[in-house]
Formats: sequence, structure tokens, C-alpha cells
Amino acid sequence: MNFPIRRGYYKMAFLRANTSCLSAFGDSLEMIDPLVKDEEMMAATAQGDEYAFEILVRKHQVLVLNLVYRFIGDRVRAEDLTQDVFIRVWRSAKSYEPRAKFSTWIYRITANLCLNELKSTGRKKLIPYFPGEEGKEGGVETIPDGSPSVEDRLLAEERNRQISDALQTLPENQRMALILKKYDDLPYQEIAQILGCSVSAVESLLVRAKKNLLEKLMIS
Repeated sequence: MNFPIRRGYYKMAFLRANTSCLSAFGDSLEMIDPLVKDEEMMAATAQGDEYAFEILVRKHQVLVLNLVYRFIGDRVRAEDLTQDVFIRVWRSAKSYEPRAKFSTWIYRITANLCLNELKSTGRKKLIPYFPGEEGKEGGVETIPDGSPSVEDRLLAEERNRQISDALQTLPENQRMALILKKYDDLPYQEIAQILGCSVSAVESLLVRAKKNLLEKLMIS
């Protein structure tokens, strides 16, 4: 059945999945079986199953939001683009074929939207250092365990800001490849699938990205 999703519906699902005051419908999402396969949820979504779609949103929205935010550096716009990603997931459900992992497929949608965002707006937003991110430690570098002094913390934060400033100057493909490797720890093969290029091209992107990043940091 054709169920044209509206931005308002996705917004409702997105907010419900992010609030502690969930409805009875949302409460059941807290007990998602880890063995539930994304491909099965996509098949159900293709039949108009809103519950299956919300499970997919709940499972993958942090991954998507973090990737977009790291790349464009604008939290509000990142939330809008995250909605666009899941709108595309819904609309593509009928044509979806599990040739790769679902996470790889949604990463690719996300990466394409990020790259298109920069092309369409002509913006190169600063990627800020953020000390906390969706339950993870933020920043490019982390402070070792122990009891660092206030001075050590300030120095580490300043270093993280310098890295973030340098990162946003990289060409878009280099930046995306480095984010996928550094933050998401994806293997070269999966990054290649996401970016639609060869593994050797990914290796080249990462070599150039690290070289350019190091040069920027040495200048600063």
C-alpha cells in the first residue's frame, strides 16, 4: 500500500524516540529484540508498518545524527537532515534490496545528503568540539583515565578545537572518509561502499586527509 510519509509524521516518531515520556507504543521500543533484523523491519516498512519503521528510527537515529553533526557542525540543520534521511528510508522501503548491511545503506544515504548539503548551500560550516555526544565521549581526542588537572583539561579541549578547525578545511570526500574511519571505526571496504568508490581510493583519501590535517595542525 502506498503510504506517503509527511515530515510531521517523522518528526513525531523522532521526538517520541528521544523522550523519556514515551507512549505505550513507544515504551515497547525500549525492549527491542537485538536479534530483530533490519532487513525484516524494512520488509515490514514496505508494507506500511509504522511500528517497524519506528524501530528502525530508534535503532539508527543516533548513528545518523552524529555523522551529520560531525560533518556539517550545525545541530539544528543536522536534525533536519536526519529527518530527511529517514524520510528517504521510508520512501525507499519498497525498492530496498539488502545487497549490503542496512547500516551501510543508511550511511550511504546520510553521506550523500551531507555532501549535497554543502554543494547546494556553498557552506563549509565549522565542526565544533562538543564535550558530550549522544552518550559518547565527544571530541577527536580523549583525556586518559585518572584525575587530570584543570590545566590538562583546558589544554586537551584547546587541542580538540584545533583539530576540529583543521578538519573542516579538508575537501568534502576526505573529511567524510576520515570521519567514517576515525569516529565510526568502519573498515575500508565499508567506507568504499558508502562513498561509492574503490578500497584503494578510500586508502588514498585517508592518506591525503591525514597529511593535510597534520599540516594544518603544524601551522596552527
